[in-house]
Amino acid sequence: MIITCPNCNKSFKIDKSLIPDEGRNLQCGSCNYFWFYEFVEEKNKALKLNEEVVNKDIEIEDELKKEKIEKKKKALEKNNNEINIEKKEKISEKQKNKTTSKKAENKGTKFFSYLIVFIISFVALIILLDTLKTPLIEVFPGLEIILFNLFETLQDIKLFIIDLI
Repeated sequence: MIITCPNCNKSFKIDKSLIPDEGRNLQCGSCNYFWFYEFVEEKNKALKLNEEVVNKDIEIEDELKKEKIEKKKKALEKNNNEINIEKKEKISEKQKNKTTSKKAENKGTKFFSYLIVFIISFVALIILLDTLKTPLIEVFPGLEIILFNLFETLQDIKLFIIDLI
């Protein structure tokens, strides 16, 4: 059985056998309030429907509720449609901005990508020529002067860059 303190409204679960029929004093474990508790029996009578209630009133109330629900649904649908349209517009604007910015970035990025590939390829060619210098000169004797001039030019460029730094 559940008993509620009249002072602080705290509920307690108490065994029914602990309280005699004439009642007894109780103390709240939360606020230490004392009160006298006795059983109050409520007569459980069967509930009777009031015959004056008309089914039409209930039906009218149901119809009004349904209409309100439908109006709310329509309003929500309109709001959702407006929100979806706004989202789509924002997304399309973002996509347009991204494509224009990507195009501008791609032009600059492509140039630097090609420049880096060119420099790496040129360095690889120089290393390859330096490595295979002797066999190439044996096969192509006129190549010795060209390679010598190329390496001298590269040495001059190297010294020039070092002087700049």
